[in-house]
Amino acid sequence: MKNDIEKIKNKSAEESRHVAFMLAFAGGFFDAYTFICRGGVFANAQTGNIVMFGIKLASKDFYSTLFYLIPIIAFVFGVFLTEILKSKSDKVNFHLPVLIIEILVLILVSFIPIKMNMLANVLISFICAMQVNGFRKWHGNGFATTMCTGNLRTATEFLHKAITKRDFDSLKKSITYILIIAVFIAGAGIGYFLTNIFIIKSILFATIPILIATICIAFKR
Repeated sequence: MKNDIEKIKNKSAEESRHVAFMLAFAGGFFDAYTFICRGGVFANAQTGNIVMFGIKLASKDFYSTLFYLIPIIAFVFGVFLTEILKSKSDKVNFHLPVLIIEILVLILVSFIPIKMNMLANVLISFICAMQVNGFRKWHGNGFATTMCTGNLRTATEFLHKAITKRDFDSLKKSITYILIIAVFIAGAGIGYFLTNIFIIKSILFATIPILIATICIAFKR
């Protein structure tokens, strides 16, 4: 019984709105950072990389395919590592290690020069994979911290349900999803502003919301 109560408490810690907002802010910041000073790419989601990989493959530009294949592989490794940590979750909670790894990798990225943008983008793709795979729910509701398409779809779905069925709970959920998207946009906007000032070092500011999420989880435990 005690273990069941502890699991419920742990679940609410990782799935709180505070954590969701902090990680969504970081997700928006990542995209602004990689787009502005790391070669005009988005390292959060891999759809674009997969499309470009197919295009380069079809055009027989095999060398260029590597620029898109490597971040995809890094993303896969990020998910794989998260699953390994999950498998150990009976002994060690995997959420905190995921966030700690993120912070350490972001510090490392801040020292990678512009001429090594590929490495920086690969590392950010890696931690984005860990984040999106490690934090997939808020209060039991599925969402993503590094992309907005699914969140927008779900927000609209709950809004439709709220209007047609006059379901106040669905309205609250829709508003929360909209707020998550708004926080993501805020992260991108502030990321744009800080990256233009601090260039590659600006990624250190992204560690702040991640650190806050880490503290939220640790203290709620």
